[in-house]
Amino acid sequence: MVDVPAKLAARVRLFDSGHNRKTDARDAHSIAVVGVRTTTLRVLKVDGELEALRMLCDRREELTRLRVQTVNRLQRLLAELIPGQGKKDLTALQAKAMLASVRPRDIAGKTRRRIAAEELADLVAVEAKMKRATAELKALVVASGSTLMDIHGVGPVVAARVLADVGDVTRFADRNRFASWTGTAPLDASSGEQNRHRLSRAGNRRMNHMLHIAAVTQIRLDTEGRAYYRRKIAAEKNPLEAMRCLKRRISDAVYRQLVEPACSTRRPPPTPNEVEQLAPRQVYRVERLNRRAHEQGEWHARSRFSHSDFLDPERIGHRGSVPGPVRGGFLPLRPASAGLGVGRRQLARR
Repeated sequence: MVDVPAKLAARVRLFDSGHNRKTDARDAHSIAVVGVRTTTLRVLKVDGELEALRMLCDRREELTRLRVQTVNRLQRLLAELIPGQGKKDLTALQAKAMLASVRPRDIAGKTRRRIAAEELADLVAVEAKMKRATAELKALVVASGSTLMDIHGVGPVVAARVLADVGDVTRFADRNRFASWTGTAPLDASSGEQNRHRLSRAGNRRMNHMLHIAAVTQIRLDTEGRAYYRRKIAAEKNPLEAMRCLKRRISDAVYRQLVEPACSTRRPPPTPNEVEQLAPRQVYRVERLNRRAHEQGEWHARSRFSHSDFLDPERIGHRGSVPGPVRGGFLPLRPASAGLGVGRRQLARR
């Protein structure tokens, strides 16, 4: 089973004879064509832990929606029992205190109070389930070795949802692709001398909501995110634009935290002795690649090849190029004579 991007399937459907009509049969046909003829698609693997994390996240979201519905019903009943004393953010303790302060004597008031007491009991039960689900999600996130919760505003629920939806982070070439997937990459809307960007409504809206929660939390607390937000406001950006900038920063931080564990599992870069054994046409600038990969922190996610591919003559590309980790494609080599001499002199000095 392979992962077929929707864009590839849409291109096949566009050039088909059906005039880009979207039906279930044409969707299945276009997906099958891409899956058969494309050899570079990502192969999907069954991950039991990831599937369990997704189910727990969905369960936590269902409990959250159930709590909101229960609170709304309880708010309506309390507003009828005690007019003018409603709470904006009602908690179980507040509802219990308000309910204990009223003693209706008519049959309608007694019935209303009894139903409100039942709703209060349901609210307490739902909050207890939510607490247990949150503790279980935190245990799974910690067991996975993820460091997402080190980011301000990212708790167990947000971290678990990010891990569940992202899955394999190596399917994103870089942080820009990840930001496009999360919907935090703004769209260029410049015109003439006016340089501006607008909100992108594409991408995974659930992930965008998780990043929005983290951004609101950082603005509320004394964090670097609040300082960054205030700098954007001082730069004559409106609050919505400043919030979008902060969400993009948080998206980049989340991507770095996801990539770091993946980088630790990679084979280390080739040593100078291994480079010495390469043919003249295969000598490349190891120092430059290592330095750039270290600065960007995206060696694993941006590379389509493992480090051992650099030493495999069969993976050498056309026109004297080797697969490179920096741009996910091929990097040009120096000429055989100049590249060999300079590279060996630099290695000899070290």
